[in-house]
Amino acid sequence: MILSMRTACLLTIALAAHGQTFENPVKKLLREGKPVIGATISMASVEASTLAASLGYDFLWIEMEHSPITLETARNMILATRGLKAVPFIRVPVNELWTAKRALDIGALGVIFPFTSTPELAKQAAAATHYPSAAGKRGYGPRLAELRWPIPEGYAEFANKEIATIVIIEEARAIDRIEEIAATPGIDVLFIGTSDLSYSLGHGGQVTHPVVKAAIDKVLAAGRKHKLPVGRPIRSPEDIQLALKEGFLFLQGVSDIVLMQNGSKPFLDTLGKSIDPKSKSIY
Repeated sequence: MILSMRTACLLTIALAAHGQTFENPVKKLLREGKPVIGATISMASVEASTLAASLGYDFLWIEMEHSPITLETARNMILATRGLKAVPFIRVPVNELWTAKRALDIGALGVIFPFTSTPELAKQAAAATHYPSAAGKRGYGPRLAELRWPIPEGYAEFANKEIATIVIIEEARAIDRIEEIAATPGIDVLFIGTSDLSYSLGHGGQVTHPVVKAAIDKVLAAGRKHKLPVGRPIRSPEDIQLALKEGFLFLQGVSDIVLMQNGSKPFLDTLGKSIDPKSKSIY
């Protein structure tokens, strides 16, 4: 059940009375060397987000780079996670201070930055998710975020500790400078965008090509050296087992669209009604 604002405030008071505060469960699990998996939400549906957040996923990957989800809809999705397991992360459209600011100020607990291909962009991502202390450049105006995270210690202190900063490595030039990117203070996860990386390396869509695999291994090595968890997309349960064996801990699950396609096919195949979504329209 989703917590009402009154219930959330009473819970906050109770936590404060016992000297407790909320800890980002994704960052906690990663620190302990345990895997996390997220549900990718690309449909502008609060109901889909609420369902996904209640199924057992660790986080929601709210997709704002490759979907029509607006800030207003994302805000409602975030509010819908109250009292449920999964915490809300947003993939912003571009690695810029203002895109992260708006995602965080509506209550996201993590920001996923695409095409973070240089140390300068990695520093920009880290600065965008932290308030001024060291290299933080996040502007202060968290009134909406505070409604989602009414934390006894105060939102700013909480946010600087608990917001997750995830940078996506998806260009050949990022591989060339991965050591510098991984050494950037304030980065929590190196995520490999395997599809875009394969295209950047000249082997579009061939994520198991030896050249692509060598680049992936280089990111994994940098993650181990700098004690940063590394992530990637997964497409099947078999992918999860392989990813864990290779050392990945941050897993992006398939999207709501793919889950609907895969879930519908066995039923429709039984009646001979299944249609390949990539085929031409029947009309």
